[in-house]
Amino acid sequence: MTIHFIGLTGNIACGKSTVLGLLEQRGAAVIDADKLTHELQQPGQLVYAQIVAAFGPDILAAPAGPLDRKRLASIVFGDPAALKRLEAIVHPAVRARIFAWIEQLRNQRFVAQPSELNNLSPAPSPQPPAPSVAVLDAIKLLESGWGERVDAVWVVTCTPQQQMERLVTTRGMSEDEARMRIA
Repeated sequence: MTIHFIGLTGNIACGKSTVLGLLEQRGAAVIDADKLTHELQQPGQLVYAQIVAAFGPDILAAPAGPLDRKRLASIVFGDPAALKRLEAIVHPAVRARIFAWIEQLRNQRFVAQPSELNNLSPAPSPQPPAPSVAVLDAIKLLESGWGERVDAVWVVTCTPQQQMERLVTTRGMSEDEARMRIA
């Protein structure tokens, strides 16, 4: 069976997660690059250690604890060089996990969740059917070159006012923080 790969993209707070959820409900295999990034940034992960080494322990919520994502965001979204350093750490690890997920789909093996890709075991029997559609949700889909590797690119948009409202009300950001993220 041929799998059709869709790249889903759009700016922050435009509704990508909603669209992704609807596609998943209809049987698509999905991977959310943002969620994968969060998993890789947990204590004990190599990416976490590299981020702490690059930005110092002040970005931690507590000693040896999780990253203080707001503190890290205030550093990288105000300094393009710092953002590049962070992306140089995170993007290769995310890319490797996505490639492993795609390879699983192409081989039509049991499709593990992204967090399970480090601990793959033989597929259970009987195997669930392979999906006919797979969706990669990534805010920087085109910038990272994934747009050329998918069969179609879907862009989710909304007005800047809707973005601002969503970031402030659902994510608890100040208007200044929201403006920095939208910019």
